[in-house]
Amino acid sequence: EICACLVGSEMCIRDRLRMVMKMIESRCGIICSECGFKSKIGCAGCINIEHPFWGEICPVKSCVETKELNHCGECEDFPCKLAKSYAYDEKQGDQGKRLEQCRCWGKIK
Repeated sequence: EICACLVGSEMCIRDRLRMVMKMIESRCGIICSECGFKSKIGCAGCINIEHPFWGEICPVKSCVETKELNHCGECEDFPCKLAKSYAYDEKQGDQGKRLEQCRCWGKIK
């Protein structure tokens, strides 16, 4: 809904881009502000840290940053097998919610 509001707004492109960049919270589409780990362990989100709190590397973060993109939704291969495997992972997945978020971010240019 934020996505639709921004796309239909009469903001100038520069202001719209600034607003979108503030909205993007992760490389994979997770909304960090809704994550329990943000306050529990002080996670700043993958955009703001070198390594994820849960390990040395996140393949999605590495892929997006290697391609010099902001998030998966900007990739020409989106949604790829890697993004889908994370979004639908049995333990950590969110049934595709993060893919939808990337899709929304990707529509805002």
